[in-house]
Amino acid sequence: MADTRDALQQAYAGEAKAALRLKVYAEKAEEEGYPQIAKLFRVIARSEEIHGARALKVLREIKSTEENLAASFEAEQRVAEVAYGEFIKRAEAEGNQAALLQFSQSKDVEETHAKLYKEAMSHMMEERETTYHVCMVCGYVADGLCPDICPVCGAKSDRFTPFV
Repeated sequence: MADTRDALQQAYAGEAKAALRLKVYAEKAEEEGYPQIAKLFRVIARSEEIHGARALKVLREIKSTEENLAASFEAEQRVAEVAYGEFIKRAEAEGNQAALLQFSQSKDVEETHAKLYKEAMSHMMEERETTYHVCMVCGYVADGLCPDICPVCGAKSDRFTPFV
């Protein structure tokens, strides 16, 4: 049973990574003028997402919305504090400025994600409606109004995508 659970977790992680990688490949294909290849990458990415979702369901990782919010909050805090904290130390030690910037900004954004989850947990019963704006440079998520400038990476408001 433990072997199967481990295999399911590996399948989920692999499918999730493949889906993201293929979405980035699709963006690159679009930039280079290959819309049909971009479409192929996107459709296979969606298929990989289905595989990953099925593995999560078999693992019984999907709980109630309240439990999912709590788990997501805890995961974001852990990633920001532990994982990115360690990644930042490694990049500093190696003098890798590009990685240091990416890790530092991602850590800041992960902390914002945790705050958004915590706020959602406290407003769960009211089902507050809002529009989120995602910085397409660093991933920062603004709740409500779109900022003129991203507080994490400095991108201008035209680099944000609204999620209504």
